[in-house]
Amino acid sequence: MTAATARETVGTDPMVPRLFRVVHTRRDTRDTHTLVLEPTDGVPLPFRPGQFTMLHSFGVGEVPISISGDPAHPEVLEHTIRNVGAVTASLVAAQPGTILGVRGPFGTGWEVGDGKGGDVVFVAGGIGLAPLRPAILEVIAQRSRYGRVVLLYGSRTPEDLLYADDLRAWARDGGVRVETTVDNGPPGWTGRVGFVTDLVPRAGFNPVTAFAHICGPEVMMRAVATALRDRGVSGTRLRLSMERNMKCGIGLCGHCQLRELFVCVDGPVFDHDRIGPLLSKWEL
Repeated sequence: MTAATARETVGTDPMVPRLFRVVHTRRDTRDTHTLVLEPTDGVPLPFRPGQFTMLHSFGVGEVPISISGDPAHPEVLEHTIRNVGAVTASLVAAQPGTILGVRGPFGTGWEVGDGKGGDVVFVAGGIGLAPLRPAILEVIAQRSRYGRVVLLYGSRTPEDLLYADDLRAWARDGGVRVETTVDNGPPGWTGRVGFVTDLVPRAGFNPVTAFAHICGPEVMMRAVATALRDRGVSGTRLRLSMERNMKCGIGLCGHCQLRELFVCVDGPVFDHDRIGPLLSKWEL
């Protein structure tokens, strides 16, 4: 298939994966790796920050993984993957040259451009920083169009903090105020210890103009959303990313249904005004 033919066929059937080759792998934490992929047909895969793909390990299965790369460089595709099961174990073990299947991108995005002219707040828990990374990179690329940019990031231990080099670079060169905390600090740890919600009250941003973007475990997102609402951020300016048991990516299978919503189609990024009431219902 030529590149021209590939461009004509891309997206014609969302259930048919495209072939991507692993070109680089990086171990981020003890159970988390980042894969850098390139399309075997040479056709870039444009995406919006916040979207995900269905990543397929042939002979094993596929899983939904948020895109963690730079939206300005769609010629490569980055996924940060936590090893939590058979498929993700196969993916993180993939070596350069391995061929994987990719369906997508699917879902809604962070749409950080809606916040131009005001402050931007990112709040991440654990691997929740991965889906936020493209949005952070997009804001940094247009830094002069935003006010204060704040990243509040919490993890279980210092060893679980993702993207250590990025965090330093964003704080040093990107004009981002980066605040980190851990649940458990080992002997010798000199950073903050506590929940990421503890960082919200003293974070420097204007709640009237700020757009806030949250990604992490649902219990953490509920608590952070409450803290941000208490600071004065309205629900329409507060966005959360939900990734609930997605299987097909296009709203057919129903695995990700959240009452009247299908997370893979209506989300995974939602305004708090829309998704907040459902987060408080444990039976959902």
